[in-house]
Amino acid sequence: MGKVFIVDPAKCNGCRNCQIACKDEHVDNDWSPWAKPQPDTGHFWLRVDERVRGSVPKVKVSYVARLCQHCENAPCMVVAPEAVYRRGDGLVIVDPEKAAGRRDLVEACPYGAIFWNEELAIPQKCTGCAHLVDEGEVPHCVDVCPHGALRFGDEEDFAAEIAASEALMPDRAAADRPRVHYLNLPKRFVAGVVVDLEADEVVVGASVTLENLGSGDVLVTKTDEFGDFWFHQVEPAAYRVYVEAEGYLTRMVDADAVEEDRNVGPIDVFAAPQA
Repeated sequence: MGKVFIVDPAKCNGCRNCQIACKDEHVDNDWSPWAKPQPDTGHFWLRVDERVRGSVPKVKVSYVARLCQHCENAPCMVVAPEAVYRRGDGLVIVDPEKAAGRRDLVEACPYGAIFWNEELAIPQKCTGCAHLVDEGEVPHCVDVCPHGALRFGDEEDFAAEIAASEALMPDRAAADRPRVHYLNLPKRFVAGVVVDLEADEVVVGASVTLENLGSGDVLVTKTDEFGDFWFHQVEPAAYRVYVEAEGYLTRMVDADAVEEDRNVGPIDVFAAPQA
């Protein structure tokens, strides 16, 4: 079955312990035959991508750890089968001796996970800390993660997580069959605040409905004590927001979240005419 990584961005707070640990483990350390020393700068065999989403005051920051996907059908192996191999436990290794001079491997990886070592003239990437795994330990990045956002182990032990997981690049998943599985990859959010400008106050407990204009799917929430509402982890799509509250006319606004998260801002509701 082999080894797999489980990455859960919902548990990541951006501390970058994993990114630093990768440097600590590989810079100036020769772990042949798995890897030659990583350069001090320029290489990120594991990096944490930070993305600021939304607009003030509805802002979220997401963090996604990116590393070699250790694909079962690795594109780098197709390009250089004599220099790249997959171990019995599933870890994909760029042989530092046989891959010498193969700069083309950098471009062969669609995940941007292979780097060129100018001094040694070799391509390099995450080995899954094969030298540690062979000693019965976990990769250093996993060992230092304080929140369980990175996990590593036998595939059968993570069956439930794998069944619920996503691929970092879904369009390539069927062909590459990556062995790094992601939970809770950031999607979109739609948020706003419901206000009564005439009364100069927010509207608490208003019912807010989010309609996906493409699929017709509907989500419902209520405004909190600050009049705010949030819809988290929704699909990229065009939406319509309906606001209903006792004593007010129903209000409707559009929210385009196809390309980015959407803060619709204040939604002003108006008192219903008295009978």
